[in-house]
Amino acid sequence: MALNNTYDARLQQETAVGAGVQVLLLALLGSAIGLGPVGWLTGLAFAFATWAVLARALHRSRLSSFGPANRVTLGRATLVGGVTALVADSFESAPPVTLLVGLTAVALLLDGVDGKVARRTGTSSALGARFDMEVDAFLILVLSVYVSMRLGPWVLLIGGMRYAFVAAARVAPWLNAPLPPSFARKTVAAVQGVCLLLAGSELLPQPANLAIVLSALGSLTWSFGRDTLWLRRTFRTPASAPAPASVPVGPRLLEPAAR
Repeated sequence: MALNNTYDARLQQETAVGAGVQVLLLALLGSAIGLGPVGWLTGLAFAFATWAVLARALHRSRLSSFGPANRVTLGRATLVGGVTALVADSFESAPPVTLLVGLTAVALLLDGVDGKVARRTGTSSALGARFDMEVDAFLILVLSVYVSMRLGPWVLLIGGMRYAFVAAARVAPWLNAPLPPSFARKTVAAVQGVCLLLAGSELLPQPANLAIVLSALGSLTWSFGRDTLWLRRTFRTPASAPAPASVPVGPRLLEPAAR
């Protein structure tokens, strides 16, 4: 029992350090660009929510160590918190596009690194894969909000589709069933962040940005629709279905590498 408490205390310390680094990043952004109160409050809310949810998940998972892969994901979460603060601040004043694009690009480039680290170090876990997925999904949601201010509220469909699916799964539990691996699904998922980043960078004219984001939304709709139809076709009633071997996860906006 004492050993478990020691492990739990160490894990909680790591999550607290992550929250501290998030506050440090916000302070750096504040001193560099004069981050407004909305940006500060949003960034702090993100840091607190990430710490609280992750601390609870770690306590329930009973992992013996946080692991290098989760540290990479926590670093990406810190960058996403910075992007979130900048996007929130953009409702009051335009943020430096270069800074926003830089933080987002690094967060996207690091996607997949945590999975590779987990496999190489033998520290794969269900919690790590879920943590990775949630960070990715939230980044796409934040980018959708940012781009929607230029192209229209319909862009929010990209960031909200995964969360709408999760909500629908509460009404229709068959949507929680596991899906077979799909290269097409992974490709479509990876494209979303790149397209939104490109549209938000203001490097291309408005018609080109519109075409890029429309293509991203179309591919995402196709991917979710295909998976939903597959789940519906393979759905079996509880009386006839065998007990699941693992916790079902269902379709995801961004499918992480095995952790």
